[in-house]
Amino acid sequence: MREQRPRILVTGPNKTLKVGWWAIRFMLWLVGLKGFYRYPGGPEIDIDYDGVVISGGDDIHPVHYGDPENAKSRYDPARDALEIKILGEALEKDVPILGICRGAQLLNIVAKGSLFQDIRPERKLTPNRYTALPAKEVNVKENSQLSECVKPQQFAVNSLHNQAMKRIGKDMLVTARDADGFVQAIEHKEKFIVGVQWHPEYLPYLSAHRAIFRCFAKAVQAIH
Repeated sequence: MREQRPRILVTGPNKTLKVGWWAIRFMLWLVGLKGFYRYPGGPEIDIDYDGVVISGGDDIHPVHYGDPENAKSRYDPARDALEIKILGEALEKDVPILGICRGAQLLNIVAKGSLFQDIRPERKLTPNRYTALPAKEVNVKENSQLSECVKPQQFAVNSLHNQAMKRIGKDMLVTARDADGFVQAIEHKEKFIVGVQWHPEYLPYLSAHRAIFRCFAKAVQAIH
């Protein structure tokens, strides 16, 4: 007999302190879901999952979108390979997918999009400092899945990235930007495949970020 809570496969880095995973697991629990963590080098998790969360972490190797390496970047090729494989399976299963920061970028790359490798010199109105606290505002496009999740359509987010989505992948739509115009959220034009450039899991005390996980849960429960 299956557990009552829908099961979510969460991917992330192989680290001793899995802070991102712990935060995501808590947010999933808040909305009635149960997370299972999959990381490179870790044990196989053979579950019939109902949704996928691709979390944040190191930069994605630019070989996946046709650019040269950046000497300032830190890559995790094993994680790239694992998550691209899992995304392929999740797309075949047609389950809801939530991409967070690096995860949003990977969604775009799998859809044949590309990235800006370092936006720090181009930022004028938003901060370059990394912080898990609210640091800037994003504007959400009307009539999007994200706008149905989050009210109001302008709200504060944190910033833990130096890359951003550039060419947007096939069937993906831009649904949020920051004050500098950099893409902050994308979504599939038909399915619940949503990527946000910030880390909502670190902001459980703000309703807008809990709402993102509630929407994900609603999409998962619709097929559970």
